[in-house]
This record gives sequence, C-alpha cells and structure tokens, in this order.
Amino acid sequence: MSSDLVIVYHRQPYEEVVVDGKTEYRENKSPNGIVPTLKSFFGSVEKAAWVAWKEAKDTSNPGFDRVVEIEDSFGKYTVSRLPLTAEQVSSFYHITSKEAFWPILHGFKEKYNYDPVDWPTFKEVNWAFAEAAASEAAKGAAVWVHDYNLWLVPGYLRQMRPDLRISFYHHTPFPSADMFNVLPWRGEIIDSLLAADVVGFHIPRYAANFVSCVRSLRDVGNVPRKPVPSDLISEGSALSDRTMPTEIHLDTGHVVHLGVTPVGVDTDYIKGLAENEATDERATRFRSEIGEGKLLLSVGRTDYTKGGADQLLAFERLLERRADLRGQVRLLHVSVPANRAMTVYEPIQKELEEIAGRINGRFGSFTFQPVALISRAVPFEELVAWYQVADVAWITPLADGMNLVCKEYVAARKDGDGVLVLSEFAGAAVELGAAVLTNPFSSRAMDFAIDLAMDMPEPERRARMALLRSAVSKRDTRHWARDQLALLSPKDFAPEAA
Repeated sequence: MSSDLVIVYHRQPYEEVVVDGKTEYRENKSPNGIVPTLKSFFGSVEKAAWVAWKEAKDTSNPGFDRVVEIEDSFGKYTVSRLPLTAEQVSSFYHITSKEAFWPILHGFKEKYNYDPVDWPTFKEVNWAFAEAAASEAAKGAAVWVHDYNLWLVPGYLRQMRPDLRISFYHHTPFPSADMFNVLPWRGEIIDSLLAADVVGFHIPRYAANFVSCVRSLRDVGNVPRKPVPSDLISEGSALSDRTMPTEIHLDTGHVVHLGVTPVGVDTDYIKGLAENEATDERATRFRSEIGEGKLLLSVGRTDYTKGGADQLLAFERLLERRADLRGQVRLLHVSVPANRAMTVYEPIQKELEEIAGRINGRFGSFTFQPVALISRAVPFEELVAWYQVADVAWITPLADGMNLVCKEYVAARKDGDGVLVLSEFAGAAVELGAAVLTNPFSSRAMDFAIDLAMDMPEPERRARMALLRSAVSKRDTRHWARDQLALLSPKDFAPEAA
C-alpha cells in the first residue's frame, strides 16, 4: 500500500538492538528531538513511510530487509532502508557534506575543502533516496525531505513523480550568495530546491539569503515579502530581519513557498523530566558536590563552528581579572565529537584539552578544579538536572542554525531562575532577546556578557527567564512541524490534525 506521507531523513526512526541473535526495533530512548516530532505525524494519515540509509558491505545483497514494517506508539509505518557501503557513506556524508558543505553553510570559507569531493557519488546517493521516496509515495502524496545532505532529492523527485507535493527543510544556516556560490555545484543545488513546493528555514535571514542565492543564478522576478513577526526580531541579534520573502514564482508557473519556522524543543517532555523526583535527587546531589560556588554550563559539539576554544579563553580571562571568583566559580564544558571517525575534529579536541589543562594548572588546587571538560555524551535525564543546577548557561557558537541547548536550558528551569548567555549568531537569538546576547568574535563583548551574567540580581534574572520560558513554550517542536506541513498540505496537516 502506498503512503500519503513520506519523510526522507538520513537517520532511521528507531534504535536497532540485537537480542539473542534477533534484531529488534525499539523507539528512541528520548522522545525529545526531531525524529519523534516527525513520527508524531504518522497518526494523522492512513499510511506513512520513512526513508533512511543503513550501512551494508554489499549493496546488492545487504544482509537486511530493505523495507520493514514498524508498529509503535506513533502508529504503523514503513521504513525503506537504502543500503550504502562504508565508502559511499564516507564520500557522501563525511567528506562532501561535512568538509565541503558544512563550512560554507556556516560562513567558514577557509575551512572549505573541495579536492576530495566525489560529486558523482553524492548525486548517486541522492538519486537513491529519491527513488525510494518515489516508490513509497501514493499519487499526490506529501514528501518531506530534510537537510543539506539531501539537497538534490527534490529535483530528482520532481523528475520521477511530478504529482508529488514536496517540502524541504533546511536545519542549518543558509548563507548569503557571496558565500554559497563558492560551491561549484551551486546551480544544480538551487535548481533542485526550486523544484520543491515548500522550502523551510529556521529564521527570516536564512530565507532571505536563499533568495539572494537564487537571484544570483536565476531570473525569478519580484519576490513578495511580508513583515517579520515582532517576536522573531531581537534588537541584540545580528540575524534579525524586518521583512521576509514568502514565495518565489518561476517562469514555468511553479511557485515555491518559503516557510520560516524555528525548530523548538519538546517543552512538555522536558517539563516532565524537570519535575521528576529522580531529577530532583540528581540536581540536589550535583549541587552538593559543587558547594556554594557558581556553575557555568556549556554544552555543544566539538566543532569549529561552536567556538569552544574562544569560550574557554573567555573563562580564563574571567579568572585573571576577578580574583573574587577564583575558587568560587566552575565551568562544566561538555563538548562531544559529532563523529569520532572524522579526524577533522581531533585538533579542536586537542586545543580544548590544552586550554582547560592550562586553566586548571593556573587556578586550580588539590581540592578545586575550575574547568571540567567532558568529551562524552551526557544522558538527557542527567543533563536536565545539570540545567537546573547551572547558574549560567553559556552558549556562544560562532555560527549555529538554531541551537536547541539554550532552549532546553530555559525549558528545564522550573524554578524560574538562571541566566542564559547566548551568541547573537545562533538562530535562536532572534527569538530569545531576553537572554544576555553577545558577540563571540569580540573578547570585550564576551567579557562584558559573562560579568553581567555573574553579577545579575535575582529580580532581573527572573524577569528575563520568564520572557525566555514564554518564547520557548510558544514555538515548541509540534508548532514547528505543524507550520511546515501546513504550508505543504493545509487540508491534511492543519494544526488541529496533529
């Protein structure tokens, strides 16, 4: 039976576990995140499918079922699994996506590496994703494609199945034309995205950048704009815009709708964890271990876009200029490698370890270490307890499409206290103007922001946090998914249907 809704995403929508030699498909341990949000829409259609990849030694005989039927709390759905060799995964994902696309998307032209890119393999993998989606989709079905490593899927899908309604959501920043056009494949990418019915972005700036890229390559005439909602404008953010484009009209008569909806977090789930007795016990234990001093918390990936080294240097300067904080403030810096198989992250990890070691050597003692550098993933249940204990969440990426850690911190603060220091170059900054916004490229700005956070009186902390919690609750994961799908298929995926 063909599917009314097909979601195309590189990750499988479950965890595979082998028990007594038999493979079991279990729901993701945490219902917080993009995958459970997307699966929540399976219940609103009669038949749904998911397309992802799975590594195989031999793609012609992968040793696993290419199509499996899943039934879990989200309903019944089909998962079409593309067998890709380790070499294909490395070429398509680790090299082309991460070494060529990733730095350009985030504005790091100097990190761009064109030489190892195997463009034919990238096209081959995208074609395979499109074929799988086309074979699963019913006539006139909605197909929702996710993220830049599947840039070419909309174009291929349109060739195969002109009847489909196609939406593409961009989870990273979308750069300006001057940056994007460094990519030699820019024309193919833009033409593919213009084959979609909807192209979605986190914030108005990314949609505007997309239009500038389109206009640099294709004549699309006038692009209508509308005012940006006031709650998506933050005076302190470098990413705020006052108007945003709404649609692109092609000379073929095709209209591409531009959707702007920031991704949110599952506030209900986080609230439930925050109010859990086990979380309270963890938080009490963590606070007891820390003592009377203040805790700064930073959580992110080990990536040059996250500005981890700049943050550690700012913490070192804090201890240098403020003797009153020595022995009184700690930084818990969680920096997890996105993929330990990728050597590109090794120099970053080494630099973080060197700076943290130097700080502890200069300002630590036998009984007190000012920096705890964690290089492993922290279970989310434990992280929520740390959110409740941290006096300051210090989230200062150099570039970030959205950043959900800052929203998680806010959602977890059931006590209404705490301070969020946030980079103005994170997409979330346009929503969270009540945070202490800062420029991570400026040492003076970083120093001012962290001093302000450390010394902020309680009434101001609570007033800011109330505004932040209201903003995060308004645009949660369900709000994001409903808005995007409503653009694609208002009848089937209206807000009340979810």
